[in-house]
Amino acid sequence: MTTQETIAPTTACGPYGPALCSPSQSVNFLSKTVEWATPQDFFDAANAEFGPFTVDVCATPTNAKCAEFFTAEQDGLRQEWAPRRCWMNPPYGRVIGQWMRKAYEESKRGATVACLVPARTDTRWWHEYAVHGKIRFIRGRLKFGNGKANAPFPSALVVFTENANGQPRLAQEKP
Repeated sequence: MTTQETIAPTTACGPYGPALCSPSQSVNFLSKTVEWATPQDFFDAANAEFGPFTVDVCATPTNAKCAEFFTAEQDGLRQEWAPRRCWMNPPYGRVIGQWMRKAYEESKRGATVACLVPARTDTRWWHEYAVHGKIRFIRGRLKFGNGKANAPFPSALVVFTENANGQPRLAQEKP
């Protein structure tokens, strides 16, 4: 995998407000944006293994990875995702727990949701939701969007899937 970096949205924190840009007051987690555009090569590899993805549930028109996508104005948290195969690179601020809960809940309704998230194993959302998916830690640090520097955090791909009987299935299994 290559390293990747951040691309700033038109407003520093998008529709989520500046209070939600940093998950803590630590300088290690401060960012001018909650939006980190998915590296294309990373998406292509995930799409080949877990897709084809049919909807990008957290996107802008300039960074959407699927023909169908939900913008902040459409609010992907209020949309139905199931039974589609979903790509999710959520806002990385305090709202990430809401997105992980939604991904987990939609998987119980029949969606497959691949989530590119910071590997923050010390957070509540990680222990309440991420641990229920197939977790793949990403070696090294990604470089998001058109950035020049690596992300200041490690990343993970968490994939939520369930079969028609409501039982977890291996992420590699196709519906």
